[in-house]
Amino acid sequence: MNKLRILGTTAIVIAASIVITSCKDKRSTGWEYAPNMYEHKAFEADQANPNFKDGKTAQVPPAGTIPVGFKRFDCPNTREGYDKASLEVTNLIANTPKNLADGKKLFTTFCSPCHGVTGQGDGLVVQHGYPAPPSYSKGQSSRGGAMKDLTDGKIYHTITYGVNAMGSYASQVSPEERWKIVMYVHHLQTL
Repeated sequence: MNKLRILGTTAIVIAASIVITSCKDKRSTGWEYAPNMYEHKAFEADQANPNFKDGKTAQVPPAGTIPVGFKRFDCPNTREGYDKASLEVTNLIANTPKNLADGKKLFTTFCSPCHGVTGQGDGLVVQHGYPAPPSYSKGQSSRGGAMKDLTDGKIYHTITYGVNAMGSYASQVSPEERWKIVMYVHHLQTL
């Protein structure tokens, strides 16, 4: 009788273990290769991180590094930088009908609210009482000289840093797009 009870209990335990283990994922071998790849500790940007000397997760890039895709503009936001840009910076994008059309589209989007669609300083913002920027073909620059004589570098510098009431468009317009706008502004200088 005791042997029967032991055999019955053993059979129940074996049956129960078969049922319990049969619910597992059939594809899994039960072995984990490199478990840290599955269960890693990811740090949030604002959390403390013991992996760095300063204990911060968000690290400042090393001095002198340039982000991927970023093009450095070596003329500072000063009058000297503006004059340097006038002498040293030229548009390297080909003056093609497509680039000019792209420049017109960009100018219409970003510049025409103040400068007007023809660059005469009569944009919609001006019509609502904001001070008018000078006309590209007839106006005088606040930095001296005629607007029709602005060089590639001066226009690019102004788009990058802004001047007077005009703010910087560096965050809205990529360097290549700025050159297309410069190309279109030269077209407007002749009107």
